[in-house]
Amino acid sequence: MMNSQLQKLNHAPSYSLLPKSSIHTNYLIRHGGPSLINTLPPHPVRQNHNNKKNSSSCVVIRASSGELGSSASVTTTATTTLTENKPVSVKAVVTVQVTAGELLSSIVNGPLDGFTDLLGKSLLLELVSAELDPKTGLEKDRIKGYAHKASHKDDEVIYESNFTIPAGFGAVGAIEVENEHHKEIFIKTIDLQGFPNGSVNVPCNSWVQPKFDNPQKRIFFTNKSYIPSETPSGLKRLRELELENLRGNGEGERKTSDRIYDYDTYNDLGDPDSKDELARPVLGSKEHPYPRRCRTGRPRTKTDPLSETRSSSVYVPRDEEFSEVKELTFSTKALKSVLHALVPSLETALINPDLGFPYFRAIDSLFNEGVTLPKPKTGGFFQTIIPRLVKTITEGGDDLLLFEIPEIIDRDKFSWFRDEEFSRQTLAGLNPYSIQLVTEWPLKSKLDPEIYGPPESLITTELVEKEIKGSMTVDEALKRKKMFILDYHDLYLPYVNKVREIEGTTLYGSRTLLFLTEDGTLRPVAIELTRPPVGDKPQWKQVFTPTWDATGCWLWRLAKAHVCAHDAGYHQLVIHWLRTHCATEPYIIAANRQLSAMHPIYRLLHPHFRYTMEINALARESLINAGGVIESSFSPAKYSIELSSAAYDQLWRFDMEALPADLIRRGMAVEDPTAEHGLKLTIEDYPFANDGLILWDVIKEWVGDYVNHYYPDPTLVESDTELQGWWTEVRTKGHADKKDEPWWPVLKTPENLIHILTTIIWVTAGHHAAVNFGQYMYAGYFPNKPTIARTNMPTEDPSEEFFNNFLKKPEMALLMCFPSQIQATKVMAVLDVLSNHSPDEEYLGGKLESSWAENPVINAAFERFNGNLKRLEGIIDERNTNLKLKNRVGAGVVPYELLKPFSTPGVTGMGVPNSISI
Repeated sequence: MMNSQLQKLNHAPSYSLLPKSSIHTNYLIRHGGPSLINTLPPHPVRQNHNNKKNSSSCVVIRASSGELGSSASVTTTATTTLTENKPVSVKAVVTVQVTAGELLSSIVNGPLDGFTDLLGKSLLLELVSAELDPKTGLEKDRIKGYAHKASHKDDEVIYESNFTIPAGFGAVGAIEVENEHHKEIFIKTIDLQGFPNGSVNVPCNSWVQPKFDNPQKRIFFTNKSYIPSETPSGLKRLRELELENLRGNGEGERKTSDRIYDYDTYNDLGDPDSKDELARPVLGSKEHPYPRRCRTGRPRTKTDPLSETRSSSVYVPRDEEFSEVKELTFSTKALKSVLHALVPSLETALINPDLGFPYFRAIDSLFNEGVTLPKPKTGGFFQTIIPRLVKTITEGGDDLLLFEIPEIIDRDKFSWFRDEEFSRQTLAGLNPYSIQLVTEWPLKSKLDPEIYGPPESLITTELVEKEIKGSMTVDEALKRKKMFILDYHDLYLPYVNKVREIEGTTLYGSRTLLFLTEDGTLRPVAIELTRPPVGDKPQWKQVFTPTWDATGCWLWRLAKAHVCAHDAGYHQLVIHWLRTHCATEPYIIAANRQLSAMHPIYRLLHPHFRYTMEINALARESLINAGGVIESSFSPAKYSIELSSAAYDQLWRFDMEALPADLIRRGMAVEDPTAEHGLKLTIEDYPFANDGLILWDVIKEWVGDYVNHYYPDPTLVESDTELQGWWTEVRTKGHADKKDEPWWPVLKTPENLIHILTTIIWVTAGHHAAVNFGQYMYAGYFPNKPTIARTNMPTEDPSEEFFNNFLKKPEMALLMCFPSQIQATKVMAVLDVLSNHSPDEEYLGGKLESSWAENPVINAAFERFNGNLKRLEGIIDERNTNLKLKNRVGAGVVPYELLKPFSTPGVTGMGVPNSISI
């Protein structure tokens, strides 16, 4: 009977394990027999020998009712920190990181805090027992002690305190901390040393406010993870209390020191009190659906009671703002410097905002001569923060903005001019997410013809068959899946007339048709540009094709410039901002409000959420705001974020954010159980998908190992109140405008949970890396990816003078269409910083979290994860030497490396960080 029970147990994916002596003894006492080893996980488990601090742990061996008696779970507790027999003396070692902000505040508070340190009363620590008092049913008395300053080396201060833990206290489950200083401090870790079987590690990585500002003690739990139903009795109240503190009450304006997570609409992008033209609609409503952002509680504007006033800095919960702690935010500091100092300097240096580049050599001069900037008030400021961009001409003289040559132009100066490169980048460039299979013919708009004109496309069957030189009919091409499209028609067309009212820009709806050749490469067939009816003018549309005559060639190049501007806007506003930064913030807010810091799923997700809220706040402050870099430099202009709202409304679905589902949705893959990854790609040489699917599988395996360890019984997922609360809040509050959609995944089983978590981690890591870290490489030379088209096509209602000028000097027409000097240099500077990896970037699978290190099952799973990522690097390197893969290898072609997991610092065009941190 016992053997059959254990055989059933053996099919569960993984189990929590006690230290050998404890788990073996407890199990034999309860059930007899030595057969427990049959329940070890199928993968080999190797301890992390680099981590000597093994904390106390509780083991839960689960079986369904009837297998191991009537109880569904049997819990035994390790003896690592138990003190049942005699008192134990331990030492608490608190590691505090000194930050730039603390150094400044010490000038003011130094004498007071120095006196506190001298008295040995810097931090009050209270050790919390994991279990209730069995006699009273109440929490056991805390063991209290003050920590004194023991040492100070470089940027770390060590505080120490000695405790005597009485017999019967049990395992330490948490520590409460009170900061006796007059300034906030950043606590990295607390280690309890001296227990018989090793130290107890309490990860903190958090700001603790002085008790004079916030009398509430901070709660920090040990490394042991618990789902709610397994929470030790002595920690249940604190677990709930900490979540209540993080939720707040939804009232009042948030202070910088707050740690409160709550939701609000995007009602802070406009500035109507400053200028009428800076008013913007609220995003997050029936009219303009949108994800939610973090609530700041700032007062409403006088002009518009629905809009929130702007401020010089935007609130994020204190632990989301790491700029003074982590070198990683070197990138954030650089971006702030570009937005707040460099851009204004450029606007001063380039006085005429509409001045374009007079010739292509002037564009080249950005890389070899640079732009002279007025000397900043703070000497050496730019060189310190953004040395890659700004050089000092002479000591005490002006600065020089000098751009590095992007790799794509360094390898092939004329690549941007060629049709084959234009096509290749739809599969292996900055935006590999837009191309889709043509499945309906003829092409037809779904917009109201009464408003937007005839819906039929002018890209006809006859035109296509002529362009593909009679190699096959359109029907054959459709059946053989040979025709693909970039479709920016219906999304852009409603904004065309609005945008055209703005001076210095224009817009079309566009369709770009591409044909898959026999060698697996794409070539463009036709571009259609459309303007809807306006006033007494009917709809205008025209199809442009690659031709052999001079006029036709230049018209084709101009049409490509318009399509590239459409693609650049869609990439930045939808593929990048909306689908990664914006859509992720609700996951983060809900996780902090609903998942305890000791919840295993919180600990799994937390590395993928670091720094995202801070970078999003900076985007709202200076990038996507009214009059910001996006509005001033991208084609949709003041309607940019409104357009991303339309895309969210029409296109965004959580279930389609998973890479396999996204590929299937676009017709770029079909399900095939016999194929690798369970998918057959429509275009075999699709570098983004080829590498991305391996990365997706690697992430899914790691998540599966992790989830199955903590949820061996499938019913535990549905009964996990915190987990269900998180997923409910993501749907009903974070993405409230889509809460009733039928496509939201249910969360009832471990399989459901694995898919949801894999999707979120893919978005924050793989998806974001693929569309972010190639920005300077592909768009740093802006003719390859212009962000705006400023002039209409010469054939659209031209004046005689305009058309004659085009015929005389078509190159000038193209330069006039490209961004102005100020638009181009602003965007180039921002993209350079956005594409940069900082020196201590945290890459996917690169850092073992302390709570994982102390769990042998999770530790072993993480090592497999890391090994798989290193294997992916080798696969990508090998692929980039295979000349048969023409979409990623060739003369002058930049190898596709955007999904290589690891990178050196700088602008490298590779590396997949854990989170959306820039």
